[in-house]
Amino acid sequence: MAATQTIEVPHLGGIKAGYAFSGGYDPSKPTCVLINSMCTTVSLYRDQFADKELTDAVNLLTIEPLDHGATSCPTEHFTYWDSAIMALQEMNKLGIENAFALGTSQGGWVVVRMALLRRGWILGLVLLGTSMDYESADSRSKGAWDPKTLLAPFYEKWCSSTPTPDFIVDDVWCGMVGSLGFGAGATAEVIQFWTETLKAVYVGDKGRKKLKMALACLLERDGLLLRVRDVVCPVYWLQGTDDVPFGTTIPAEQIKLFTSAREATLTLVEGGGHYLNANSKEVNAALLKLVNKYKK
Repeated sequence: MAATQTIEVPHLGGIKAGYAFSGGYDPSKPTCVLINSMCTTVSLYRDQFADKELTDAVNLLTIEPLDHGATSCPTEHFTYWDSAIMALQEMNKLGIENAFALGTSQGGWVVVRMALLRRGWILGLVLLGTSMDYESADSRSKGAWDPKTLLAPFYEKWCSSTPTPDFIVDDVWCGMVGSLGFGAGATAEVIQFWTETLKAVYVGDKGRKKLKMALACLLERDGLLLRVRDVVCPVYWLQGTDDVPFGTTIPAEQIKLFTSAREATLTLVEGGGHYLNANSKEVNAALLKLVNKYKK
């Protein structure tokens, strides 16, 4: 489900950011900030929270991006840069001076922006099932999906000049979140869990507006291809061989653009889907390796 805790940060006039810790914060341990994928919540990282070896070694702090889960702000209009600034302000307010950062799909776009905005605050990145470009013609020619064609009709449907108190997100959208994200791992239980979660988050007029603007943020995002050369921390990129939105050609090319990173590696996870954090064994091992190698 969505986060049960929120913290207020000043960006955009006062954001209430949803978050969850894997346990009580232990300042003696390094911290990893986890940013979830489109229309998911802190619950995306249940498998990471359940891994005792991982949580014994590192504090896990999951932050829900703007208009996801329990996160809300006074304005409807924002970008992924705003979610990155929000996350950095939350780190500051919680007294976390530096952290590793892991992002799934859109979460990858957010954590790279965090590393660009505050060099030195982010000690290392784990990128899962993502791309550093928007869905440009070049990216689509290399296997990226075309979200504007696929998802623009949903956006139009969610626009309204009058209040919609009876709005509730439909089953088609909920099913797409599960099937596109988890792929072969999208069991009936997984689909049911995320259907119930989305219907609890995106309900009523406020929920419709949140969903509409979360999608607008995705459809009109900017790419990072000219910027990633300025990322200096190590980058571990993991991509599933069955990733539907972005495939494997794009990450193989784009990992080479992190020319200033202390280390930049790509690992292809056989049979892995788009929400690669569900492949917890490979992902948790990669995060532990990064933390143990580069923790201060």
